[in-house]
Amino acid sequence: MTIGAVVRFVGLTTVVLLSGCSKVPEQTKADEAKTTVKVAQYGSWQSPLTASAVYGAHTSIGELQSSGEMLYFIQSEPAAQGQSGIKRLDRNDTVADVVDAEFGVGSRVHEYGGAPFLAIGSSVFATKRADQRFYRIAPNQPQVALTPVGTRQADCVFFSKGSRIICVREDHRAEGEAKASLVAINLNQPGEGDVYADGHDFFSSPAINQANTQLAWITWDHPNMPWDNTQLWLGDLDKKGAIANIRQPQMPGSGAIMQPQFSPDGTLYFIADFDNWWNLYRIKADGKVEQVTHLHGEIGGPAWVLGLHAYAFENDHSIIFNLHHEGRLDLMRIDPDSGVSEALATDFASVNQLISHQGRVYFVGAKETPERGIYRVAGRGTELVYTPEIAPVDPAYIAKPQSISFTTAGRKTAYGLYYPPTNPQFRAKADSLPPLLMMLHGGPTAEASSAYSGAIQFWTSRGFAVFNLNYRGSTGYGREFRRSLYGEWGIADVEDAVHAAEYLVAQKLADPQQLAIRGGSAGGFSVLASLAFHDTFKAGTSYYGISDIEVLAKETHKFESRYLDQLIGPYPEQQQTYHDRSPLYHLDGLNEPLLLFQGLDDKVVPPNQSEMIYNALVEKGVPTAFIPFEGEGHGFRKPQNNELALETELAFYGKVFGFTPAGDLPPVPLKNAAVLPH
Repeated sequence: MTIGAVVRFVGLTTVVLLSGCSKVPEQTKADEAKTTVKVAQYGSWQSPLTASAVYGAHTSIGELQSSGEMLYFIQSEPAAQGQSGIKRLDRNDTVADVVDAEFGVGSRVHEYGGAPFLAIGSSVFATKRADQRFYRIAPNQPQVALTPVGTRQADCVFFSKGSRIICVREDHRAEGEAKASLVAINLNQPGEGDVYADGHDFFSSPAINQANTQLAWITWDHPNMPWDNTQLWLGDLDKKGAIANIRQPQMPGSGAIMQPQFSPDGTLYFIADFDNWWNLYRIKADGKVEQVTHLHGEIGGPAWVLGLHAYAFENDHSIIFNLHHEGRLDLMRIDPDSGVSEALATDFASVNQLISHQGRVYFVGAKETPERGIYRVAGRGTELVYTPEIAPVDPAYIAKPQSISFTTAGRKTAYGLYYPPTNPQFRAKADSLPPLLMMLHGGPTAEASSAYSGAIQFWTSRGFAVFNLNYRGSTGYGREFRRSLYGEWGIADVEDAVHAAEYLVAQKLADPQQLAIRGGSAGGFSVLASLAFHDTFKAGTSYYGISDIEVLAKETHKFESRYLDQLIGPYPEQQQTYHDRSPLYHLDGLNEPLLLFQGLDDKVVPPNQSEMIYNALVEKGVPTAFIPFEGEGHGFRKPQNNELALETELAFYGKVFGFTPAGDLPPVPLKNAAVLPH
């Protein structure tokens, strides 16, 4: 542990530019260039938003934890190869290091992790990504591993009447599927801990009341995912922390219950989608469940990771929460007794990790501009209290997202965000249209957000149009929309991508001969399926995508091992459907150039998914490139690998579409390149 240099970050978002940021000069380069705008081909524009500017200094803030007067949080560090450490914010809004990023804080429970640490007093208890053991880290003391090798712990709460931490555990020591449980770990003595609850495939979200007399948690079982159907449980704790009287409160319906929390007065709240939308509920003293919010919008999102917090208590009479609706995000306040609510802020694109701390509500927020960091609610507004160092970006280079809905197959509606080419120093010929980059999010139960993305602006500032698609199955539009992909994966998502491209072409927002599609994981599968089953797109890039979903059903990790039962159908009963939907078996229709990226340590989508389709396409004679990354898993952490991928992708589109990108780019290891027309 090291206590690093102390830096202060304080200010109102509307008034003060924090000392952690660099000011954009009053006379920007954009102003100077207004009279010297150059005419150049779309895609070839020179941009200050380099790949190193996007990833080289990129930091992200994770979970927040309150302990006494200190607010602890996780922050990733590019200098530590994207690993994460722990910092703390004191009552004067002064930030200091607590755990170096070289320690590598990170959980792999459910593989996607989340909630890897707990702060108690001046100590923190954290999971180390390298060995997945849970460590006690105290000032001026050696680190102590409290849990056995082969177990993973996360999502912990403190039983303050005794020396116990209650955690979700995933036990990988035996052969076969990992065993899940809720365990109590001794703070001072390494060991197995005591099992509080087991017998279900998955556990999450333990929550304890202030009196330390009740514990709540969530479970679910195969084939459900945590956004399908889950169960809420309650147990009573005695003075020593022993648990008894475990029970399920009676619910008004079935659905995805998540994020239980006890209010300051001991009332149990939770989020559920009984009425199609994720709304807030509570259990009254008589045991009856009462709906607190009645909104046609989503509070929170799917629990891909542990430790999500979409609401927090200001006091017994005020709750702050995030609300996704109609492609927007609002920060809201509600009095749970009167039902009166108000919007506190509408300029955020992302609000996560809401937490009560010292009588205030703090959260991690991001906007459509580069501003992001830790905020707190201040009266009827918000203030920014900490931001990591952010490289300045001239606003003239930032493309503003335009929310679009369009009609897709079956007269259904899908959604997305359109970003036009934006560069104050360049324009294209008046009769030309930009290349389009169709972006497909993963999950597939995720969503395209309007939060500032340097990776999107990298493309738009070079003359690309970008469409970030919310296809059927995405989050933010209700349970029915989210589940509309079930049984239709590889069909509905692909149809939506095709119809989105056709809509943008019809609106003269994209060149029909320069339509590219990119995506990662589930989005990578949709990329491959779009190219195999349709001829709309002229090039594609797959990041750790799926080419053979039958092989994936046999090889993927526990958390998603039955997800395909919902997305495709039960296996092996519907084996033929798996074959029919797999791009690998339909390469007769895949003739467009393809670029593949893959982490060789990926446990979610194994490397053979990219290797199989690469080898088959090379043999067929299709222009194809494959770039594997040693030491990377499902998603790349090392800045240099993300930079290489982004630059190689740009060079790839230049080869395919016949333009010369600006800058010194790496070579593309493209097989069968001779067949390209350019």
